[in-house]
Amino acid sequence: MKKIGIVDADLIGRDKHRFPNLACEKISAYWKEKGYKVDLLMDYDHFKEYSQVYVCKVFTDTKVPDWLKETKKVHIGGTGFFFDKAPNLPDKIEHHKPDYSLYNKWITSEMNKAKRKAIKNGEEFKKEKFLSQFKEYRDYSIGFLTRGCFRKCKFCVNQKYDRVFDHSPLDEFYDKRRKKICLLDDNFLGCPQWKEMLQQLIDTGKKFKFKQGLDERLLTDEKCEMLFNSKYDGDFTFAFDNISDYDLIHQKLKMIRKYNKRKTVKFYVLVGFESTDEKDIENAFKRIALLLQYGCLPYLMRFQNKNETPWKESKYRELYITMARWCNQPSIIKKMSFRQFCEANQELKKDKTKLCSSLRSLTEFEKEFPKIAKKYFDLRMEDLYKNNGG
Repeated sequence: MKKIGIVDADLIGRDKHRFPNLACEKISAYWKEKGYKVDLLMDYDHFKEYSQVYVCKVFTDTKVPDWLKETKKVHIGGTGFFFDKAPNLPDKIEHHKPDYSLYNKWITSEMNKAKRKAIKNGEEFKKEKFLSQFKEYRDYSIGFLTRGCFRKCKFCVNQKYDRVFDHSPLDEFYDKRRKKICLLDDNFLGCPQWKEMLQQLIDTGKKFKFKQGLDERLLTDEKCEMLFNSKYDGDFTFAFDNISDYDLIHQKLKMIRKYNKRKTVKFYVLVGFESTDEKDIENAFKRIALLLQYGCLPYLMRFQNKNETPWKESKYRELYITMARWCNQPSIIKKMSFRQFCEANQELKKDKTKLCSSLRSLTEFEKEFPKIAKKYFDLRMEDLYKNNGG
């Protein structure tokens, strides 16, 4: 029997990567339907055993072998290789129902390794707790209802189209046996058919989520009414990428507060794209402060693409790292100001005669820009939210 090899490069090259590659699952389903044996490969050493090998990569910084390239036998694809120029899958594969069993053997292997380790250490192996990290592999139907975005953000991989359009009917990837639905749409709310599609999701009776987040700038009363009353899975996620959207985001935050009474709301906050100077730091804190005012959790996203990671070259590199550590842990940002977080890190340092990297980054920036520090470094979520009627 002819064999097809599939490599999820992010699974091999990234620590604790825990999300299935949809392209891999579609490729697997297509070839299995044709009668081929399909293997998920966990290394790059056995390509000779296969008729065709497909290597998929989402993240640009995932390491792959230097010798890897497109050949008649080996096919590479995904934003991790081509950023915003990634070629589409052939329609016959793109619109094939995914093979949700592709990762099953790997999950079983990981579970058995963890079980053996627990037994060796005299510990109890808790199967369900261990398997919870694989929930996207086991519990979700995954796909795109829409494709495209009209924003053309220069930092984004989704620049191929200048509009949002319907891409796949829900039945194309929906498996009724699975508990939940995960959408990977680029800008769902920008699609003219958003209402009909959202109603279809609601009508399944299953919990659903948008993995990439939603465009809060497109929220209306009608959209909020449907969205915030649906069986949404987990936290609602949006993005606050540009300080130029400050006033518009402020309006939408008021709208979100009006309709959302139950769920946590998170916002990705992009930094290090327009610049990596004090202005970028100030703009980040200004956006964070507005979000905290409405009880929303910021998640700092440090810009990088295939060729560059500007924040790492910045004089404020340590400060960017510290800001991310503060922001991206909800239990911390809910309780501590930025200064309190840095001081808490200093308390953990054994040698108190030297400043930890967190407090050092704060102190150096504060000396250089005391007005910015005075305005933002002592703000606490609890105080901002209460003062805003929360």
